[in-house]
Amino acid sequence: MEEIVLRFGLAAFLGMIIGLERELKNKPLGLKTCIVISVASCLLTVVSIDAAKQFADASENIRTDPMRLAAQIVSGIGFLGAGVILRRGGLTVSGLTTAAIIWAAAGIGIAVGGGFYFDAILAAVFILFSLKVLPAIIGVIGPKRLRAREMKLTIYVSNNEEIDQIITQLKQKKLEIKSMKIEDLPEGNFQLGINIFTVKDYLATDIYTYIHKMKGVQSAKVETV
Repeated sequence: MEEIVLRFGLAAFLGMIIGLERELKNKPLGLKTCIVISVASCLLTVVSIDAAKQFADASENIRTDPMRLAAQIVSGIGFLGAGVILRRGGLTVSGLTTAAIIWAAAGIGIAVGGGFYFDAILAAVFILFSLKVLPAIIGVIGPKRLRAREMKLTIYVSNNEEIDQIITQLKQKKLEIKSMKIEDLPEGNFQLGINIFTVKDYLATDIYTYIHKMKGVQSAKVETV
C-alpha cells in the first residue's frame, strides 16, 4: 500500500511541477491536466505490471508482457497532444512544446509506475532545465538566430505603393522578415501579415509605435509569438 501511495504521489508531484511551467505561461496545458496525465499513466503502468504477474502466477501456460498496457499510453497520448497544436494565420505553428510536455508527463508517469523513481526525477529536472534555464543561456551566448525574438505584425495600408517602403523601413530597423502574406481588402485597402525576428530588446510597444509612424499605415497590430 505504501509503495502505491509513493508512486502516485511522486507521479502527481512531477506532473505538477511540469504543468506549473505551462500554467505560468498561460498555455493550454496546465497543472490539472499534467497531474491527471502523469497519475493516469502511472496507474496504467502499475496495473499492467501487477496484472502480468498475477496472471503469470495463475498458470504456466499464460504468457504476459508486463509493459503491454503501458506501451499503449505512448501512442494513445498522441491524440491528446495533437489537440494543442495550432496554426495561427497560416504563418506559424504553435503548441509543439506543449504537446511534447503532454508526452513527457505520460513518460514520467510510466517511469514512476514502473518503479524507476530516479529516472523519472532526473527526466523532470532535464525537462525543466530545457524549458527555463537553457533559453536564458542561449539568449546570452547562443547563435544570433536562436537569440532572436519572433513577432507577428498585422498592418493595414491604403496604397499598395507603400508596401515596399514599409518592408524597407522594417529592414532598416534590423528586423528580419521570416514570412509575409498580402491580402486585398474592400475599398482598395491592403492587409500585410508579417512574421519578423529581432535580436534587439524591442518591446511590442516599440514596434507598434515605429509602424504607426510609417507613411500609409492606417492601423496595426503587434503580437509576440
